[in-house]
Amino acid sequence: MWLQQRLKSLPGLLSSSWLRRLLIGLLLFLMFYWYLGTERRWKFFGDSGMPGGAAGQCLLSEIHRWNSLVDRGEGLYSTSEEQLDTPFVSGNGHILIDIDSNKLWVASSSQPGSAPVHQTEYSPRFGVHLEGKRAEAQATMLWFRKGSVLSVRCASPAAPQSPRDCITIREEFIAHRSRPNVYVQRIHISNPSDRAAILDVSSEISYGNKFSTSVENLESREIILSSGRVSVENNRIILVVVISKKMNNRIQVSAKSEYTDNILSVVWTSGPIESSKSEETFSALKDGAKKELGELLTASVDELIVDHQQAWMDLFISGVEMRKITDSNTPSSRTVNTTLYYILSSSIAPLLDQRLSGEERSSLESSLNYADHCFSGHATMHAENLWPERVSSTAQILQLFTLWTLTLQKRGCKVLVAAGAHGAMQGMVLSFGGLQFTENHLQFQADPDVLHNSYALRGIHYNQDLINLAVLLDMEGKPFLHLSVKPQEKPVKLYACEAGCLNDPVELTSEMKGHIFPVMVTQPITPLLYISTDLRHLQDLRHTLHLKAILAHEEHMANRLPARMRKDAVTPVMLLDLHNAMHTLTQCWCAGSKLLTSNYVVWNDYHPYNYYVIQTCRVTVDGYITL
Repeated sequence: MWLQQRLKSLPGLLSSSWLRRLLIGLLLFLMFYWYLGTERRWKFFGDSGMPGGAAGQCLLSEIHRWNSLVDRGEGLYSTSEEQLDTPFVSGNGHILIDIDSNKLWVASSSQPGSAPVHQTEYSPRFGVHLEGKRAEAQATMLWFRKGSVLSVRCASPAAPQSPRDCITIREEFIAHRSRPNVYVQRIHISNPSDRAAILDVSSEISYGNKFSTSVENLESREIILSSGRVSVENNRIILVVVISKKMNNRIQVSAKSEYTDNILSVVWTSGPIESSKSEETFSALKDGAKKELGELLTASVDELIVDHQQAWMDLFISGVEMRKITDSNTPSSRTVNTTLYYILSSSIAPLLDQRLSGEERSSLESSLNYADHCFSGHATMHAENLWPERVSSTAQILQLFTLWTLTLQKRGCKVLVAAGAHGAMQGMVLSFGGLQFTENHLQFQADPDVLHNSYALRGIHYNQDLINLAVLLDMEGKPFLHLSVKPQEKPVKLYACEAGCLNDPVELTSEMKGHIFPVMVTQPITPLLYISTDLRHLQDLRHTLHLKAILAHEEHMANRLPARMRKDAVTPVMLLDLHNAMHTLTQCWCAGSKLLTSNYVVWNDYHPYNYYVIQTCRVTVDGYITL
């Protein structure tokens, strides 16, 4: 009763002009505060809101360089003010470096489909810290397309004159993509102040009973040799040998100068062995690791980094782009790209192995160009366990990798799993949109009821061509398909037709504008698009589908409207006076439909069947229903 009286008095309160202005002003302030974001809030509200004062100002200028990458979906970053519960890792399928926890994970097998599932006691990250007590601000970024983790720390002296006096420590952590045994930590220190800066370098290697370390010589250089073991099933062990370039314990950076160095490490592991074979296996691993590190120390580090980055960019030629998301069940761009990165970081890449024979390489490339029967079943776009919004640990990454591997294998993609990282990317892209290879064509069999989302699948391998397929929405919210082929030196030999293939197949070209296909829905349901190298096959296909009807997408959705309307009616009807609602629904079904339509258009105006409902039910219901 008390609540009812208070609600009745609410209109009188809102009639006060000053109260309305206050509420509107408060609402605008909250919207503005949310829009600013953390970084803009620091700038807007002054230095007092920044972490670390001058150090925070310095960090803002560093983060500004990352914003464009994050906006394009090429990475994500975390700061002390905006912490992400996301593992920052770099891996290549043989090793996985967890930067936050400073742990090394290794694989027990070099076979595709295996992952670095064994955590060691070795801590791969070398610590670089400024001497003395300093105010410090830090941020970390996961850079998908470059396969690395970036870290920046800004440290200010006791009495900084300005943020320009801050010392910046930039680091990059790389598990090399094409050299699976190699790990690189890059260090760049900038000292713009008028005083020299001294930094301590320390290795945080764990000295547990399963790992030991010593200093040895390699030609004329000192190296750090670390060795240990990981216990696995059946009372076996995996031996791990890590050899790193030795750094000086202290770094001095002169005033107004910079310092750059690279810490190269080589990680060699054995397969599961009996403890009795550990001595001879250790000796072989040690010799192999020393030899590889010796080669690296005489090579160009810049070329090594370029090779790594190019390998990752080649992987991300394929991928998924989310254009417009209109429901809560569809994964965001960040979720999709983070998942792709984690799976690729856990996958080996046999196509990048220089020891691969020509015959083996041709076989793997052939499987990428035509993975017969992959991906079978419904699309994985809305499978939250495959595209999780939150992954909070390295162990969860490896569980996700296992689930993806099992899913691809069971859905006809074993040949892609055997192709390692390149095959995993291809299988995940095919699965996201419901693309499947058959004996004679590639078919797009997405559910026509979920085409209200706009997205693009890029870099789909087919017959040595790369195809881009996008589901887009026109001005009225109606979906259509856009198909394009990446330009190649040789002419394209591909053809395509929409559902039912009633119209003549279209010969695809590599023109930038691409090709547009309408979304047609057949009864019974068949794929929305067919792509083939065989023109005659597509011409004959129409005679073998045996369809009852072919409808435009909006017609199909209109036929499904009554059930959807009843489903969506639950919430609005609950808001009506029960007596008026029952009176209205019993006297005029169409009036009820108009109510539902008006509410549905406001909330979900992107659905293409709204126009149909409005045109087919023009009954005025103002006299029947009041909210």
